[in-house]
Amino acid sequence: MAEGRPIIEVRSLVKNYHTDAGELEVLKNLDISVSQGEFVALMGPSGSGKSTFMNILGCLDKPTSGKYILNGVDVSTMDKDGLSKLRNKTIGFVFQGFNLLPRINLADNVALPLVYADIPREERTKKAIEMLRLVGLDKFADRMPNQISGGQQQRVAIARALVNSPKIILADEPTGNLDTKTSLEIMDIFTNLNQNNNITIVLVTHEYDIAEFAHRQIHFRDGIVESDITKGDKK
Repeated sequence: MAEGRPIIEVRSLVKNYHTDAGELEVLKNLDISVSQGEFVALMGPSGSGKSTFMNILGCLDKPTSGKYILNGVDVSTMDKDGLSKLRNKTIGFVFQGFNLLPRINLADNVALPLVYADIPREERTKKAIEMLRLVGLDKFADRMPNQISGGQQQRVAIARALVNSPKIILADEPTGNLDTKTSLEIMDIFTNLNQNNNITIVLVTHEYDIAEFAHRQIHFRDGIVESDITKGDKK
């Protein structure tokens, strides 16, 4: 793993929600830095704040206060269009539920982020096939999502996350719907992307065996970081 400058920095980050019962403090004054090329697992019980933190990292939500610096850009005060462009260029997303569109084939599913980037169709299709080849599914490019297994659908989701050549992959419970064998295969893909392509990976998981693939584990509890351990620091 090659680590470099910070690609993710949050400083004094706070996130509150307004509820009928009053102000709910979800994230409390967080200071976290992730370097280019790190592989980080976010863990913690439900309600600990890790999913809210992940949404902020993905520019899907904004902090109440504090700063979020993504690849050198302070995104805390960017408008919706600016956030969308930065997100599409910098981040690839992988979700637990795959989130493939059921009525288009695998190649077109993978190419979707390129549609939003206004890339011509011929170029989109070529790049999508390349990404499907990377995850071993280029022969299935014309199939529909319901014609392949859950594990294969997650591979397609990873190919889609990679199609814009992102610097970061954010994965939210990427193995949550998969059996053990398939989960390990998916994590091997993430490991190869991290080691061979220097892609920064941040994933949320409840599974300790999945978290062990990461070089660093950040445990959240009650909106704060309970522990932040890098493998080399473990006794």
